[in-house]
Amino acid sequence: MRTGVRREAENVQHQGPEIWIRGPVTPAGRRFAWVGTHGGAGVSTLATVYGGHDSGRAWPGPGAPTSVLLVARTHAAGLLAAHRALEGFRHGEHPPGFDLDAVVLVADAPGRLPRPLAGRIKEIESAVDVYRVPWVSDWRLGDLNGKPPRGTEALVRLVRSAAP
Repeated sequence: MRTGVRREAENVQHQGPEIWIRGPVTPAGRRFAWVGTHGGAGVSTLATVYGGHDSGRAWPGPGAPTSVLLVARTHAAGLLAAHRALEGFRHGEHPPGFDLDAVVLVADAPGRLPRPLAGRIKEIESAVDVYRVPWVSDWRLGDLNGKPPRGTEALVRLVRSAAP
């Protein structure tokens, strides 16, 4: 553990196990493949902004990373597609050798989610780690050169700590 992080963790009043403070640890050298659960999920944008392998809507091919991040939008159809993909993964309906690391949900519009959609996200969160990416107007205009949006620091740590 880095010294700065250790000091920061020691300054926190015992709020729970260390994993709660520092987050999950990804094995060094692990690379990720972004896999869309439906068209327009945002796979190419996420791969450009965060790094990693853009698999589109297909399973990664030979030589590509075997650690998978499923991607979906937060609208009803996107959340249904994510749920179906999770069920398929749970039932072994995927090529052998892949690990599902998390689901990444990309906002389909600015603002808060309607309650029924938030409930569907809670269901997904009960089965797998979920990272949320907020609405970014610049991405809609094709500007992918800025920093990752605020609120996605945990996703940045996951993906960047895994880069070789």
